Amino acid sequence: MFHEHRTDVDGLSPGDLRAEYDADLAAAAEHAGVETAAEAADVDPSTVEALIAGDSPDLTLEAAAAIQTLDPDAPSADTLVEMACEHLLLGMTTGVMDVDAVARELAIDLDPKEVQQKIERRAPMTFDEFVHVQHAIAGRQP
Repeated sequence: MFHEHRTDVDGLSPGDLRAEYDADLAAAAEHAGVETAAEAADVDPSTVEALIAGDSPDLTLEAAAAIQTLDPDAPSADTLVEMACEHLLLGMTTGVMDVDAVARELAIDLDPKEVQQKIERRAPMTFDEFVHVQHAIAGRQP
């Protein structure tokens, strides 16, 4: 699950990592049903249908967490988001990275200030942004 502490990306691209997480989310959504998943995540049912079909639809980190909570083994959505962001900070510490280093490693356009605000949950983060930040951090772990 995306909220777990990731210590390496083992040759995965950010797209590969996102596909891995999308598969977990799709399984949870499919098990619960499209309407239930859409309601839980506060997204249009077509977004959940796209996820189940193997696409990577636009989701916020919070929406992804809400879908993941449909897995009976998952904690609450708030806990998932908190754990995911805390693991980013932990990874930065163990990888001896600051927000400037994270921003330099990103394949998307976020400046250091935006990275910090998103990790600290002072600014909204898309699920795609989360995956890219996690990939950048995990790729620098000792």
